[in-house]
Amino acid sequence: MSQLPPLRVGIVGLGFMASTHLKAFRHLSSDIQVTALCNPSGRHLDGDFSQVAGNIGAQDPLKLDMASIKTYRDFQKFLDNPEIDIIDICAPTLVHVDLAIAALKTGKHVICEKPLARTGETAWQIVEAAREARGLFMPAMCIRFWPEWAWLKSAIADGRYGRVLGARFRRVAEPPAWGQQHFGNGAASGGGLLDLHIHDTDFVQYCFGRPSAVFSQGYTKHTGAIDHVTSQYRVECGAAVHAEGSWAMSKGFGFNMSYTVNFENATADYDISRGSEALKLSENGATQIIKAEGIDGYVNEFAHLIACIHNNQRPTVVTPEDGWSSVHICEAEERSVASGQMVSIDYLKHSP
Repeated sequence: MSQLPPLRVGIVGLGFMASTHLKAFRHLSSDIQVTALCNPSGRHLDGDFSQVAGNIGAQDPLKLDMASIKTYRDFQKFLDNPEIDIIDICAPTLVHVDLAIAALKTGKHVICEKPLARTGETAWQIVEAAREARGLFMPAMCIRFWPEWAWLKSAIADGRYGRVLGARFRRVAEPPAWGQQHFGNGAASGGGLLDLHIHDTDFVQYCFGRPSAVFSQGYTKHTGAIDHVTSQYRVECGAAVHAEGSWAMSKGFGFNMSYTVNFENATADYDISRGSEALKLSENGATQIIKAEGIDGYVNEFAHLIACIHNNQRPTVVTPEDGWSSVHICEAEERSVASGQMVSIDYLKHSP
């Protein structure tokens, strides 16, 4: 990307997402350098992530060369390390607010995994801290950067196939086999609705603007929170937009993400299970395979953050306010499930 010295990153929280980010950094080795790891439990501070696996991204075993990487169990000592430019928060959702605000106070740049916080109320605290911080802050909403999804955003924005008539997004999986202490506790994780479905909720607002209302149905199966949800969004352009998210599939189902978007003059259909032929476009009686540029959303989101830091420009693809808004909308979906009614998105007191 540049001839500037690589930016130095320290990661706090060393589970599946940390491993995923570390694998993304291999594609950005001239631009980013890992200099510190922090985990209060001490797990994976030896750099051995070979037993860590998840639902997406590279699944090859990872073992770091720790010769030039400092390790910490104490978060404050980690923050005090002057050889960190970017703090990468991959810790459980419930601690995002405290970690993010403390990190922002150091003046370092901060990226925080989704969801931004457990509630819209607490997510707004991060937004306020980010507005006052010297460093940049970006929520890690990787789907905005996923090549085939970025292609879709562009196609919707420039109207190349006409206006959107309808859009369906789907992200469904068996319960996470990792991080059960966190993910299996819906009070902590928010269940499939907040931790998985939020990707599509966020992408809906990215493509169509913040919905004015939502109608959702769903149920719990594993966590005590909503593990399966289907939502219909009322969007300004009038398109019929809905999304399904689930952690409730039976063991052995695995993971799938897909979308189908019907434009006036074409239909775009993406299904990750099709591999190299994941994205198909049907237009004028013919179907073609679309090859979107880029490796994956994790690589692309960090490339964007690095470019923003070098240009001293706040992130534009996803903002702190976007991270808050996606949590806020999910809370409206949760309220709709409970009431059986359509719910206005603006029922919470915090708004930009």
